[in-house]
Amino acid sequence: MARHESGRNKRGSAAGWRPRTRMVHGGTTRSAYGETSEAMFLTSGYVYEAPEQAEARFKGEDHGYIYSRFGNPTVAMFEQRMCALEGAEAAWATATGMAAVNAALFCQLKSGDRVVAARALFGSNRYILDEILPRFGVKVTMVDGTDLIDWRRALKQRTQVVFLETPSNPGLEIVDLGAVAKLAHAAGAMVVVDNVFATPVLQRPLEMGADVVVYSATKHIDGHGRVLGGVVLGPKEFCDTKVMPFIRHTGPSLSPFNAWVLLKGLETLDLRVRAASETAAALADFLAEQHSVARVLYPGRKDHPQHALAMRQMEMGGTLISIDVGSKEAAFEMLRRLRLVVISNNLGDAKSMVTHPATTTHQRLAPEERAHLGITDGMVRLSVGLEDVEDLRKDLGRALAGLRAGARGRADSAAVVKSKAKTPARTGGRGALRGSGRRR
Repeated sequence: MARHESGRNKRGSAAGWRPRTRMVHGGTTRSAYGETSEAMFLTSGYVYEAPEQAEARFKGEDHGYIYSRFGNPTVAMFEQRMCALEGAEAAWATATGMAAVNAALFCQLKSGDRVVAARALFGSNRYILDEILPRFGVKVTMVDGTDLIDWRRALKQRTQVVFLETPSNPGLEIVDLGAVAKLAHAAGAMVVVDNVFATPVLQRPLEMGADVVVYSATKHIDGHGRVLGGVVLGPKEFCDTKVMPFIRHTGPSLSPFNAWVLLKGLETLDLRVRAASETAAALADFLAEQHSVARVLYPGRKDHPQHALAMRQMEMGGTLISIDVGSKEAAFEMLRRLRLVVISNNLGDAKSMVTHPATTTHQRLAPEERAHLGITDGMVRLSVGLEDVEDLRKDLGRALAGLRAGARGRADSAAVVKSKAKTPARTGGRGALRGSGRRR
């Protein structure tokens, strides 16, 4: 079954609506009962009026539904709404965010192909690139995502896929999307962007030259810790000829119930992301004043190494903050002291969450690789939720007060910064492509 172009309903096209309206109405299709909320079609299969109709559907001549692994009306509404929001021609929903990443890569790669990827990635993304793709004869080259000279050097060879996150998890590094897209396309590569941290509210990579965008809808799109989900968005031809056969025959399909929950999440996505980002900006300033905090990383702060680029590509600084408190012992002590902020490896939730990347999401990486990425033993990642900012300040302030590693933390953090400075980011320096990105 062909996938959907930009979201439509019986009242007309979503193309003229602003993003917040698209999140509420995009892709809505009502049944004969005229329900207000989207209908939930909890069915595995569908019936045909005649054998000729079944034959026509399997041939692709009749665009009705065949099997919910291939397509489902509730899932289709979620896909259409994501298309309307992202500005994509087509989308395929998946059971999880990692299923979306896996599908976007594996559907277009074969033995002998080459991937160039930013080194700073979520732990499971790194596993696919480090461990799984090479087993199938795909060559993977890692680069410093902030260094355009490194990108240019790696992309002198023919390449099939460029993969990156921006901002990255957990170091919040920013990749120049426009510049990297130009280099990638010159090398014949499709650019796949994991846009989870920025969300489609704050950043739309397709407008800056990316070809494919993937999301873990589990995060901000649901935003309430209820269900798993993912989505791949991109050109119609790519989705129909590459993604569709892969998902149809390997089966990482999104369930209709989860699609319905995600539709409800999209209705408030804009409001939640902007509110949490405002709180995150205030908390980043507060954390920078704490004696126990050696370093604060937040794209919205002027002291972020790539603040200017971040603000060209993103509308706000986002909902994630990373801090360094100097040591694993200090980080664990801080986490134990928290009463309001919960310890979880998830993010993008209405509840504020904190995690220690070195021992959780990125524990698989060798210590020297974590150090190269700036993931110190003292790094703590904070996902800001929707609580009152004053309550969060009080909880974080109490947890940080008098940490034993505070003084040593500043020295450890300085050493990491000095180490990373040996290969400085060159986004705006000699050899960089200028004029990329956009202002909002």
